[in-house]
Amino acid sequence: MDREFGWNDEITEEGGNYEPLPEGNYDFTVAKVERARSQGKGKLPPCNMAKVTFDVWGADDKREITVNFVLHSSLEWKLSQLFLSVSMKKHGEPLRMDWTGIIGKKGKCQVIIRKYVKNDGTKGVTNDIKYFYAYDEQVTTVSPVVAQSAPQQYVQPTYPPQYNTQPAMPNTATPNNWTPGSF
Repeated sequence: MDREFGWNDEITEEGGNYEPLPEGNYDFTVAKVERARSQGKGKLPPCNMAKVTFDVWGADDKREITVNFVLHSSLEWKLSQLFLSVSMKKHGEPLRMDWTGIIGKKGKCQVIIRKYVKNDGTKGVTNDIKYFYAYDEQVTTVSPVVAQSAPQQYVQPTYPPQYNTQPAMPNTATPNNWTPGSF
């Protein structure tokens, strides 16, 4: 179970047990967006960049996958692909990017396994998102395993009868037929 550690808690986990999701098509939810700046590489100058973290739902659990979206005209197709996948952009229509509005949106993507070399020189594997499917593409995704349980029946709660416990006011009519406490 995930939890916060206290300053003097004992730790034992050393990592190394990361299992990437198998390659395939998955559902995702946009978990967070961070504004950053790219360093620039090759023909791409330094630019604004959105670091988008996705919760990707596998058969048994979820993985967080972060993708960098460089805000440059040569990568506009990738930005469109993202916003089409979460139904914020419609085909053939312009869109003003709403980076706060995208949080919590859902879509479908193609996940791949990428191999890399860790800082200590050992080989590692991680997941990347290769493709974001548009909202209107018919794609079958990996379904999370849901614990099967007996169907639950709704039972109407019963409550004890409620009685008026306030003493009755004497009906003492006053002039002009005014009765205190009566409306």
